[in-house]
Amino acid sequence: MLDIVVKTENWERHVRVSAEDLAGMVRRVGGEGDRFLVVQRVPDLPDVFAQVWHEADGDYTLEHRDGAADRHFRVVVDDVEAVVAAMIGWARRDAGWDTGPAWSLLDMGPACEVPPLDLGDDEREELERRVREVLVGGYATRAELVELAEEYLVTADRRPVSREQAGVLVDRMWLERVAEQAEWQGATDPERLAQAFDALQGSGITAREHFTCCRSCGQAEIGAEGGPDARGFVYFHMQCTDSAAAGQGLMLLYGGFDGSSGTTAAIGREVVAALEAAGLAVEWDGDPDRAITVTPLDWRRRLVG
Repeated sequence: MLDIVVKTENWERHVRVSAEDLAGMVRRVGGEGDRFLVVQRVPDLPDVFAQVWHEADGDYTLEHRDGAADRHFRVVVDDVEAVVAAMIGWARRDAGWDTGPAWSLLDMGPACEVPPLDLGDDEREELERRVREVLVGGYATRAELVELAEEYLVTADRRPVSREQAGVLVDRMWLERVAEQAEWQGATDPERLAQAFDALQGSGITAREHFTCCRSCGQAEIGAEGGPDARGFVYFHMQCTDSAAAGQGLMLLYGGFDGSSGTTAAIGREVVAALEAAGLAVEWDGDPDRAITVTPLDWRRRLVG
């Protein structure tokens, strides 16, 4: 799989696709509501992307940017296979991937000056603390973090952080985290957790990470996530993610779709077995009325974006 995220005009989002799947998405571009796609790295890097725009019976407009306004290039081609080759080469980081088409520098105009945040120390610390909590949780995109930073301190009569200021703050903190995770070696505990959830999903237990904002919403919505053959469920919600990222372990909620204590206990045992098989430590006394806790847990979830 390629370490990329593909986003399309019709709101599809594909994480780590194959070269063949990427080629298929490029070839289909051009229909109504499906005229462009954007490809980003995993982890996402600010202002680093490749994208293509195409309308039926027209040429393809292909662009790529490498971080700065003076590194934004465009080319118009009429051959979809040349676009496919360029997009796959960019995604693979192949040497010389951009030597085919005749790229030209796109004039983006002068960069806008973003004023520094006008916040007191307490507010700045509070804002950065909350952004860092969600960032370390590892599920938010850069765009979601920017929205969080912009809205977090808003009151009825004050909006102290602009969208541009939020972007500068988030990009700094995001790149710091990207540098941290570059030093991580081997599988992390969140990846072991994902492995366990994949196994449970394959065995007929609906397994969802970072699902809904709280327990009440999770319990109300998890039933709609299961297929017709699902026997039960396990999930953790966003507040659980915050606790795990803060080093407090991870609470898992589980149950049987028939609502019986016996089924819930059986699902709990399967969940514990899958977690232990993935190499995680679990606390649970077998009581179907008690949550399962994964602890100790080193929460190092790699960013996607």
